[in-house]
Amino acid sequence: MTELPAGFRVRIDPAVRRLDGGAALLGGSPTTLLRLKPQAAELIADGELTVTSPATAALARRFLDLGIAHPDLGPRPVAEVTVIVPVKDNQPGIDRLLKSLAQHVIVVDDGSAIPIQAPHVIRHAQCRGPAAARNTGLAAATTEFVVFIDSDAVPVAGWLAILSAHFADPTLALVAPRIISLGDPAGALGRYEQIRSSLDLGAKPGPVVPRSPVAYVPSAAMMVRRAALEDGFDESMHVAEDVDLCWRLHEAGWRLRYEPAAQVAHEHRTTLRTWLGRKAFYGVGAAPLAARHAGDVAPLVLAPWSAAAGVALLSGTKTGAVSAVAATGFAGFKLRRTLGGLAHPGRAAARLLAMGLGGALWQLASGICRHYWPLAVLVGLCSRRARRVIALVALSEGLADWATHDGPGNLDPMRYVLFKRLDDVGYGAGLWWGAMRARSLQALLPRVG
Repeated sequence: MTELPAGFRVRIDPAVRRLDGGAALLGGSPTTLLRLKPQAAELIADGELTVTSPATAALARRFLDLGIAHPDLGPRPVAEVTVIVPVKDNQPGIDRLLKSLAQHVIVVDDGSAIPIQAPHVIRHAQCRGPAAARNTGLAAATTEFVVFIDSDAVPVAGWLAILSAHFADPTLALVAPRIISLGDPAGALGRYEQIRSSLDLGAKPGPVVPRSPVAYVPSAAMMVRRAALEDGFDESMHVAEDVDLCWRLHEAGWRLRYEPAAQVAHEHRTTLRTWLGRKAFYGVGAAPLAARHAGDVAPLVLAPWSAAAGVALLSGTKTGAVSAVAATGFAGFKLRRTLGGLAHPGRAAARLLAMGLGGALWQLASGICRHYWPLAVLVGLCSRRARRVIALVALSEGLADWATHDGPGNLDPMRYVLFKRLDDVGYGAGLWWGAMRARSLQALLPRVG
């Protein structure tokens, strides 16, 4: 059975815009314009859809896959589950975590210098990495579902009931909670990490799909259908093995979801050296991912017209501005013709163009500061105009990020922008080091098309 069951309810994302009186929906992840038949538009007039037939099951599935709607099921009794905790040299973390778990727990000690003490421990004589530790626990589990959670994390009450509800969808392999900061952050770096951690994917739920806003979920905490895992994590990968797992499950036809209503608190690194090291570590993982999943690791994913218009604008020249207007105008002409079936195709085209150009500028600015900062530095050394543009981009992108990530209530803009730029330098350094070590530029190539 692959259909959504009767009674499965979905709710239209509040950010989705209704066009032509509800005849079309604009939104989702990535942004999609979806035209509806009159009967379908009537079914979702109140913003909800409950599965009552094969036709409504197919419609709900379409909405879920596009990110137009999200499950609205409410918590349900926790399924029979085994919790697997990989750990190395963190007895205090294990002691703290076990106090918050009522389920059967398998602790896998991955070669700790002092053996971990817990009720059910499987030990590796030598460190084999977190992927191997999780697989060892997976092999010992017999329940239908397993939960992977790291030893430096503590779940928030009610998390498993929220995650369990998603498995009413028989095609769902994995669902992950939001990772938040554990306790009150110490110092300015701790406050930055509280609102900008690489593990925190934000407050918006959605499907987990490569090259989308939620392209993966971290293995710091995730609930998985055991039958979907097959060989589990790739033990040859000591970084980004969770991303690889997500993408392999997606390629196999399974669905994955991110559910921020469920939360797990994580003890973030807050000393500058360990924090920068972790950012670089994440960057190193892009090269092995690119070797396994060609095209999915692209730092930028842009439409040709928005790439051309964005690059032209960022040139900082009058010619560039004119070129951007021309590229956008041409794209708008073609798009308006495509949307001719709508009552107001020009209005819809304008909205799509504005969203596309805004998204492209954001990606390009982020790429200059994060993925391609070594190239930006070299270009800046050769051109005064380029230095001005890069400095403006670095400042404006940082301030925009501050304003959109709850920075105003936690950290002043000067320190936030400083930490954001250091965050990007750390990740970018790891990205380029990993590419050089792999002797491949695949992880650095943008995707335009």
